[in-house]
Parts: sequence; structure tokens; C-alpha cells
Amino acid sequence: MILEKKKEIEKVLKEEKAASVLLVCGNSFRRQALYQELCAYVKEAGARLTEFSDFAPNPKYESVVEGVRTFLEHQCDFLIAAGGGSAMDVAKCIKWFWNMDPETLYLKQEIRNNEIPFLTIPTTAGTGSEATRFAVIYYEGNKQSVAHVSGIPKYVLLEPSLLLSLPEYQKKATMLDALCHALESYWSVNATEESQSYAARAIQEVFRWKDAYLANKPEGNAGMLLASNTAGQAINLTQTTAGHAMCYKLTTLYGLAHGHAAALCVAALWPYMTAHTEDCIDPRGASYLREMFQNLARVMDCENAEAAVEKYRAFLQELALEVPVLRDEEEMELLKHSVNPDRLKNNPVLLRTETLERLYRQILRGAETIR
Repeated sequence: MILEKKKEIEKVLKEEKAASVLLVCGNSFRRQALYQELCAYVKEAGARLTEFSDFAPNPKYESVVEGVRTFLEHQCDFLIAAGGGSAMDVAKCIKWFWNMDPETLYLKQEIRNNEIPFLTIPTTAGTGSEATRFAVIYYEGNKQSVAHVSGIPKYVLLEPSLLLSLPEYQKKATMLDALCHALESYWSVNATEESQSYAARAIQEVFRWKDAYLANKPEGNAGMLLASNTAGQAINLTQTTAGHAMCYKLTTLYGLAHGHAAALCVAALWPYMTAHTEDCIDPRGASYLREMFQNLARVMDCENAEAAVEKYRAFLQELALEVPVLRDEEEMELLKHSVNPDRLKNNPVLLRTETLERLYRQILRGAETIR
């Protein structure tokens, strides 16, 4: 349920008979006016508030364990996450792990449904995590994807004022993350009419609101938050594809924001796929794939797939984001072998290792001169 007004938080807390609330948030959220309002809502509802901020971007399993300990110690019965993807991931895992055996690795145990009410307040318009059943944490340095339907929040507050203080680069990168979620969901092998409806709406809303959003206008921020949420609903049904699978190593090697890296990958991946539909691995076949790309072009108000790709690339160019430079062939080896094969199964066109190298060389400046 998307709350229409901030004040509804107090109403929800009362309806859920919350007695002890755990707020999972980063330090930046405490500088927002909404933080003080939220504290007041909890107090007015007659509940206690405990805060948990002992986590970092790309949160570690150990942080979640500490969060679970805090949740149990304060006998919490209501969970709020305010922040970006990391805060959402930590809160989801707390919700999943709190009723497990603490003597056994939580990641090895089966997630059981529980009735802990969960409210999320995204502070960026990009991850769509407030609409998905997925979370990512790191255990012993390795990425762990966790998923369960009970991770989808019961309540969501989309508050435009939270985006006002975002740095320009972060605004651009998170918007691109939302757009890539929608695009990848649309062409995923798992796509359905329902998921493509969400994805199409998100794509159109990103282009509708991009200028007002980048100008930090309230209506633009509100529109982009809703676009991101809608894209999240799409990937909740389909997951992402090769664009996201390829982007993770780019972020660590070159210090790019996640959405920035994903957008660069999609710019190379999309035209490759439209030109190689004969390598279709979607069970619906190559003819479906060609028709799907044509339908996607219509979603973007373009005549054909090639025009849709050009519209996307022009949009990316307008944002004037840096394109990293390949420094040596060792980096290329790291890149082309970094892609999770399981994520490629969602991609509608077969991508071999040599194809991934070809795409990375298109993405990176100077890559063709290094051999």
C-alpha cells in the first residue's frame, strides 16, 4: 500500500497496534525533516522507537546479525526502513531472520512467513527495492542474494522532499537504474503481460518526468519516485538481465554508481540483441523477440527498435556522464569472466564469453586500442 501523506504513518502504527518500532536508516536520513516528523508520529502512536544504523553500502551479514539482535532485544513488532537499497536490504533480512535459530547461519535456514508489519521510505528514485522481494548482502566477501515474498513491504511512503538534497550525479545514476530495471524487465525471458505493463509504464514515466526531476521540481521528484516503484514491481516479477549482470564489475573497477554502470551496459547490449535475434534463448522464439523489441519501441514513441536504441543513447549522452577507459587487458579478463551465468539465463539473447568481451570493448573508451 502506498501512503498518500506522511501523517498516515501515525495512523498505520495505531492500526497495527505497534508497541516497539525498529527504524533502519543511514545517518543521512537523520538530517531530513521527515526524520523528526517520523519520531513524532511514533510517539503520538504510543510506541517506542529504536534506531539501527550499523551498516554500510553493500551491507555485510554481520551487520544484519547485529540488526536482528537489536530487533529482539527491544522486542520490536514493527519495522521501518528509510534510505536507499542498503537500508532496505538490511531491513528485509532482519524481517526474514529474526525468528530463525541464532546458532545456525541464517543464510542456510528456510525463511518462514511472519506478520511483522514493514514500512519503507525510499530516499532515492532508483532501486525500486520498496517494491521487490529481493535483498543483497555480503558474507565472507561474497555476494548473497536473498529472496522471499514476505520481503515486499506492506506500506510504502514516496516522499518527494527526500530527493531535494541528492547530489546531481546520484540523481542521474538512480534515475538510470530505474530505467534499466524497466527495460531489462520488458525484454526478460520471464516477462509476462503483467510485468511488461509495469515496465512500459515505468519507461514512459521516466521520460515524462526526467527534466522536472533533474530540475529538482516537486512534481518531477514525485513522478520519478513513482516510476522507480513501478519499475521495481516489474523486476519483482522478472528479475534483471545481462545489463545488470555485466555492470557490477564496472562499479568496483572504475568507481561508478550502480545505475551509471548499468546504463552503459544497456547501451551496448540493446542494439546487439536487436541485431542478433537469431540467437534467441527465450522459449517463445525469435519471432516473438523481434515483435517484443518492436513493441518496446512503441512504448518509447519510436517507429522501430533502432530508433528506440538511438533515443536511449541520446538520453544517456544528454546526461554527460563519464565513460571509463580500459587500462589494460587484465581488466578485460576480469570483466568478461565476472558475469554471473545465472543472471544471463534471464537474457533473451545468448551471450558467450567472447560476446561479453565485444560488448565491454564497446562500453569502454580506448578498449579497441588495447590488444
